[in-house]
Amino acid sequence: MALGFGSVWIVFNSILVVCLGNICRSPVAEFLFRRELGERGIRVGSAGLGALVGHPMDENAAALLEDGGIDASGHRARQLEASMLREADLILAMERRHLNSVVRLAPEASGKVFLFDKWHAGGDVPDPYRRSRRVFEQVHDSIKRGVGNWLRYL
Repeated sequence: MALGFGSVWIVFNSILVVCLGNICRSPVAEFLFRRELGERGIRVGSAGLGALVGHPMDENAAALLEDGGIDASGHRARQLEASMLREADLILAMERRHLNSVVRLAPEASGKVFLFDKWHAGGDVPDPYRRSRRVFEQVHDSIKRGVGNWLRYL
């Protein structure tokens, strides 16, 4: 995949999506990207700045993916490490404060870190953790839209 910035094109072999706990937003985006990218050979992963390491995806998040035919039962939350940021070609942060934390953790990755919602409103994707199913549905729809928006530029 390639992202065009003016006359410069960047090819991506790996995408890393970042949120806080790595049990709601970033794994949903990870699994949606994987489905949409299919067999294109692009690795997609996710991690959390304050991950609930080893925990499965939140039940509501997993159920919404399952409703769309995606089995995310194998997901386990993992902590974001600087090495992950160095290895990824494109890093997408769910919130502006996550973006800033990522850049502090690995300043050398700053040129490849973007807000997940960059191509829509450019705002934060709210954290649905411990909220109602309805909030999860709204966030899920926002993440689906965000994945679709990124695909247009990859």
